[in-house]
Amino acid sequence: MFTPRFKRQLVHVLPFGVIWFFFGGLYALIEQGLLGDSSFYPVTGNPYNPNILLTAFLAGISGLLVGLIEIFYFRNWFNQKIFLVKVFYKTTIYLIIVVSIILINVVINNALELELHVFSEAVRINAMNFMNSYALLSVVLYMFAILVVCLFYVEASDNIGPELLFNIYTGKYHNPVEEERIFMFLDMKSSTAIAEKLGHTEYFKILKAYYADVSPPILKYAGEIYQYVGDEIVVTWDYKRGLSDNNCIRCFFEMKEALQQKASWYESKFGVTPSFKAGLHLGKVTSGEIGLIKKEIFFTGDVLNTAARIQSLCNSYEVDILISATLANTLPDDSALQTIPLGETSLRGRQESMALYTVKESPLS
Repeated sequence: MFTPRFKRQLVHVLPFGVIWFFFGGLYALIEQGLLGDSSFYPVTGNPYNPNILLTAFLAGISGLLVGLIEIFYFRNWFNQKIFLVKVFYKTTIYLIIVVSIILINVVINNALELELHVFSEAVRINAMNFMNSYALLSVVLYMFAILVVCLFYVEASDNIGPELLFNIYTGKYHNPVEEERIFMFLDMKSSTAIAEKLGHTEYFKILKAYYADVSPPILKYAGEIYQYVGDEIVVTWDYKRGLSDNNCIRCFFEMKEALQQKASWYESKFGVTPSFKAGLHLGKVTSGEIGLIKKEIFFTGDVLNTAARIQSLCNSYEVDILISATLANTLPDDSALQTIPLGETSLRGRQESMALYTVKESPLS
């Protein structure tokens, strides 16, 4: 029903609503505990009509709004800034937006409670009393704390991945589990020659741009980036999502297209356009959470070694993509893709030979 890209965006946005809902309700609960049955705020004289659930709900809606702005705008605008600079700029802008909303809400709430026009003198006086009191400062500081929590969540999510973060929180892999997964080992072609030509600094820049350009298709087709190993990217899918609409194969071709569309930019900036080859395999792995100081989800099983060795044979077969017979025979029928058998071969470390296939897009796709 929803695309993988939409689901990922939803996963990013929803925690904002949850965090704001929780802290908004907590604030209203503490406020009611302090003010009790009072019908007005002692400091400002503003009318007080407690409604914890409504306050939490409105805070949740505000959080979702902040999340939408963060995911669709600020994430790209401040992507190149260092962490502390990003937090400073974003927090400042968000506080301006949130305080503006609070002030508008104070005016409207006073007008409703006093049954007066929003521009009436009594409403104006109450609003000014709020703005000139410690009440506004306390709200701003509380909002600042919520914003910092949200921004740290965003950074943690971006650094280790939203799914990994969610799995760590929920304890999905706290105990080892066996599952069937698809792995793609993606290796940049001629990386050594490119590094020698560009030098370490420029090579790092092209590697960073390369990773950035191939990442959107991985997200679009429900892949998870498991590891960056030098110039190699290891992408994984759970069985269902990887096979759905041939996501694992379509991802490969869209990554190629993404680099082709940026070819002129790479040529003008670096004098070379990166390309890659990939090996894919399907099989069972044991998945679990490891690490004490730095947590990560670790996959272990023969499927990873096999996928890596399949990828290493791309040059021998003069193709950009090789997949195992196990995966080829499991892929759903798709008129837009052609699966071409290449015969059997022996893989290092395996006694039995394995049939390999390459995949091409159909001319009419």
